[in-house]
Amino acid sequence: MDYPLLIDRVVLVVHDLARTRAFYEDALGLDLLAADGESAILGAGSAPLVELRRDPGARRASPRDAGLYHTAFLLPSRAALGAWLRHAVARGIPLQGAADHGVSEALYLADPEGNGIEIYADRPESAWVRDGDRVAMATDPLDAEALMALPGDWRGAPADTVIGHLHLATGDMDAAAALFTGWGMVETMRARGGVWFGAGGYHHQLAANIWNSRGAGQRRFPVTGLAEYHLSVAPGHLPAPGLLHDADGTPVRVRERITP
Repeated sequence: MDYPLLIDRVVLVVHDLARTRAFYEDALGLDLLAADGESAILGAGSAPLVELRRDPGARRASPRDAGLYHTAFLLPSRAALGAWLRHAVARGIPLQGAADHGVSEALYLADPEGNGIEIYADRPESAWVRDGDRVAMATDPLDAEALMALPGDWRGAPADTVIGHLHLATGDMDAAAALFTGWGMVETMRARGGVWFGAGGYHHQLAANIWNSRGAGQRRFPVTGLAEYHLSVAPGHLPAPGLLHDADGTPVRVRERITP
């Protein structure tokens, strides 16, 4: 992905580090890049994508809390998504949903501690339907049989797997919108209690909804689930590098991307 704002890493607080780490390795095929008794960093190739931090004393997050809705892992091709789906079926990995969003095809599940996950593949940008900054995104039935019929075997997450977007549960959708547009993003869609934001023409790098978390208020730490997330930005792009907080109080670490 070559957009001015990208999701670098998601940091999650968990109670059971060993079980959650095994899930990201076995179910998602991420590589273990570093680990000790209190944390683990997993990624694709050499790029870290998920950091797990053990805190058995952290309050267990409520479904009504603000925080993470899902982390969306973008696979490099439709064939890779089909290979992962065959892997999930063969391994008995429970799915929570599937959808054809027009711009992408997506599968949904959760890790052992309830953190939402999306596995998806984009359609070519030439197939996206746009109206100015708006991008048409649907929730239509997924043709799982066609995906599973594509050739290729699952041998773990391809090296060019990235976090394509991060979807947040927020207590105040308008406050989230004001913040993210202030960070140089544009609102690409708003519907059904959710709002989606993109930078550089992407359908969305960030989204926020109030489906379960309306009026949740500022987050109280320590708590399981989303601890922080990291963004990388092109030189001169907002937000400026440093430590920020989103509208619900989650820390956001921003670094400037080094370009050749």
